Amino acid sequence: MTIWAIVPVKPFLRSKSRLARVLSPQERAGLSREFLGHALDVLAQVPAITQTLVISRDSEALALAREYRAYTVTESGAPDLNQALRRATEAARGLGADAVLILPTDLPFLSASDVQQLIADEGAEPTVVIAPDRRESGTNALFVRPPGWMDYAFGRGSFRRHLDLAAKAGAQVRLCRLPGAALDVDVPEDLAVYQAAKER
Repeated sequence: MTIWAIVPVKPFLRSKSRLARVLSPQERAGLSREFLGHALDVLAQVPAITQTLVISRDSEALALAREYRAYTVTESGAPDLNQALRRATEAARGLGADAVLILPTDLPFLSASDVQQLIADEGAEPTVVIAPDRRESGTNALFVRPPGWMDYAFGRGSFRRHLDLAAKAGAQVRLCRLPGAALDVDVPEDLAVYQAAKER
């Protein structure tokens, strides 16, 4: 099976706006670079990932992705995460992907083992694997086979929306609650958890 990982990346200097109370724009940009590097490192350790595609309007993010030999797509038009993911999915499908793994970058504890569990699918039916965040509100990873079988609904409350969309699409759904994929660093409380873990 040909699996493409799709990694959407906001412009570094405009990322993590909900951390503005505790981090400067430069600090938030540095954190975003760190997280992207970690995501690309992890994906490079998983042989079953055939190719990684990074979609962004940030030239620095795209340059970093190319250092990891990732395929890059420049986002254009009004910023819209779900539209960007649809475009990236079409690109991956056009280049032979049998499945896609949508993976946000801000998962600092994600491991190669986590990714392997997300993509461990041996069935023949259309399949969706969803990894919720620790609050079971958002979606921290989404595996879809075949690509484009269901629409994307990332944003606040996306976990339930993705469950509904997968069910309506007639896909076999598997929930994957993984400690390494549970923490996404969006708000100061998340950042505190991440920093405390780093200091241990």
